Amino acid sequence: MERRLQEANEALQVQIAERNRAEETLKVSETRYRRLFETAKDGILILDADTGQIVDVNPFLIEMLGYSHEEFLGKKLWEIGALRDIEASKTAFAELQSKGYVRYEDLPLETKDGRHIDVEFVSNVYLVDHKKVIQCNIRDVTERKLAQEALRKAHSELERRVEERTIELRTALSEIKTLKDQLELENIYFRQEIKKKHQFDHIIGQSDGLKYVLYRVEQVAPTNTTVLILGETGTGKELIAAAIHNMSPRKDRPLITVNCAALPSNLIESELFGREKGAFTGADSRQVGRFEIAHGSTLCLDEIGELPLEVQAKLLRAIEHNEFERLGSSQTIKVDIRIVATTNRNLEEEVRKGRFREDLYYRLNIFPITVPPLRQRKEDIPLLVQAFIEKYSRKLGKQITSIQKETMKALQDYPWPGNVRELESIIERAIILCPGPVLQLADELEILSPPLSSTLRTLEETERKHILKTLSETQWRIEGKDGAAAILGLNPSTLRARMHKLGIRRPEKKETD
Repeated sequence: MERRLQEANEALQVQIAERNRAEETLKVSETRYRRLFETAKDGILILDADTGQIVDVNPFLIEMLGYSHEEFLGKKLWEIGALRDIEASKTAFAELQSKGYVRYEDLPLETKDGRHIDVEFVSNVYLVDHKKVIQCNIRDVTERKLAQEALRKAHSELERRVEERTIELRTALSEIKTLKDQLELENIYFRQEIKKKHQFDHIIGQSDGLKYVLYRVEQVAPTNTTVLILGETGTGKELIAAAIHNMSPRKDRPLITVNCAALPSNLIESELFGREKGAFTGADSRQVGRFEIAHGSTLCLDEIGELPLEVQAKLLRAIEHNEFERLGSSQTIKVDIRIVATTNRNLEEEVRKGRFREDLYYRLNIFPITVPPLRQRKEDIPLLVQAFIEKYSRKLGKQITSIQKETMKALQDYPWPGNVRELESIIERAIILCPGPVLQLADELEILSPPLSSTLRTLEETERKHILKTLSETQWRIEGKDGAAAILGLNPSTLRARMHKLGIRRPEKKETD
């Protein structure tokens, strides 16, 4: 019995200790809450959720509204005098009781001394010791509202000023319209030149001959017409083809180019039209041709004069009907392409000699554009020289700042059988070997013959002599950095094709006794 009493006493002591700890914890919590309540920078009201009577108020709200602590306690929210609309206040209180939460972004209040303020009012219902209470947080937003109003007024004033300024500008625009119309015709030429500057960024020159070419490009580019670009080797025919494409409605698709002179005759057909697997010996896979790749775009047939006769018939049909078959296939493929062809040959002469189909020539020669040779564009040479100096100085890490007048005159007097490509090669070689900031030519420019307009020489004769001279200087070495192809600015296979065409053969070495 005594043991049981001792155990009961110990249990009672534990309960008393636990209650004391709980009371101490509650006291600490209440002290912390009270400190937060009294130091808060928002006004706080505690209401009885059933009656709406105020049971506590913090010092910040007392200072905000000007009522004493005693004037708050025991009153209902709408009985203080701060809320002027009593019925609206009762309705809001009923809503708070039903929903447990009420928020007003902009609630007007009146302080005890009659001063009007605007507050943000947030109320929540809480359960404390099994009893519902309402906590109202009240924040003064008067200054913020005044700032917003000031901003609104400033915005309205700005709009008024903008409207006034707009009227003034409209009046000014009306007054200068007559001057604008008067100057319009004078500005047409200037605007066209600016437009050309951006359209032909890679085409350098201001000569009349080049300007006429660019004028022809502008005429034909927006259409779908087939264009034949004529000109000597190295005149930049491929740049004119690119300009036509870039100014056409097809400019969003890439320009597709086929170099007819660089491909062996047995591969050119499959390159253009594609092939099926097993179409011929060595065709171990299917190949899509350039006609198919160029669907919706522009196909540039570069150096079309080199195209074998057997391919020309199929090309004519593809151009006329926009359809073709792959090698080894009977399925017809329809395409939508625009043809731009280039050649350095006299196609009329080629037709007479039976080397080019007459019907294909007439199909291509709808809108011919002839690119003038460099010897007919002497005034463009300084611009081209400057552009090439900048290009290769940057590429080679050189600082070329000037060129002597005598050197420039020599460049302008030279007939340039290799045209712009030859000029570029000579400038690049000169920069490589130039020891200082003044450009000096690496070799003397030897004038081989009078200009090609002379009736004594044909284009092929001049080209043949220039190639022979270059081959002789390089000991008939075609490939490599210092080979004839690099000097002439040609692909080695292209140079070999031209040598074969022009009947150029390396002389046999004579045996010495």
